[in-house]
Amino acid sequence: IVGYSVASLDNKYYVIIISFILGLFTVLAEPAVHVLTYQIEDVTSGYVKRKMVLFALSLGIGAAIVLSIIRIIVPQIELWHYLLPGYTIAIIMTYFAPKLFVGIAFDAGGVASGPMTATFILAFVQGVAAAIEGADVLREGFGMIAMVALTPLIALQILGLIFKFKSAKGGI
Repeated sequence: IVGYSVASLDNKYYVIIISFILGLFTVLAEPAVHVLTYQIEDVTSGYVKRKMVLFALSLGIGAAIVLSIIRIIVPQIELWHYLLPGYTIAIIMTYFAPKLFVGIAFDAGGVASGPMTATFILAFVQGVAAAIEGADVLREGFGMIAMVALTPLIALQILGLIFKFKSAKGGI
């Protein structure tokens, strides 16, 4: 209902802004994400702070939802236009990011697409798809879950690269 109502507004930028905010906060409500972040902080003896992982993960999921909404609004954009370059970038990054962060990123990709995401964000995206003429509700929902599984790979490997560069400079 919310997704449909927001998408029915004349200004589609509202849909994009609300979808980003929804993505940010939904991942914070995901219980498995909290378990993962506590385990990461514990295993790394506090070197990788859980709040940093949560922040990177939230930005990644927010971006995933925004990209999914843009794909619904602009029907010329196909799912593979995101997934092919996205997974190519994620795989290339595995050669440069610290191995610890590569593992964390791939774990987070599975964890982030958990029950909260599937329940709340999927319903929102399907509501948006129902309001946009020509959008397929089922296809757009599948695409959103695929994007949510992809973006943590990139976001957390970027975090790993930040750690790598800061530690090389002596900042961490």
